[in-house]
Amino acid sequence: MSEIFDVVLIALLIACSVAVVRLKDLLAATVVFSTYSLTMCLLWLHRGAPDVAMTEAAVGAGITTVLFLITIGRTTGRER
Repeated sequence: MSEIFDVVLIALLIACSVAVVRLKDLLAATVVFSTYSLTMCLLWLHRGAPDVAMTEAAVGAGITTVLFLITIGRTTGRER
């Protein structure tokens, strides 16, 4: 059962990676990147590294996503 969970998580990671690269919409890419980070958090937790999982959740899915959203908000949609 554990191996199946690992395979599903790795498949989801690969799918998220490909989706982030191929998406044209920056907001959608940011959401998928956040999903990637949360999936990495689950993988680290499942592998027995709760400290790394918490760091990934806080930095990868939390702070990085917020910074990306702020940057997208400040750089897109402006007219001169």
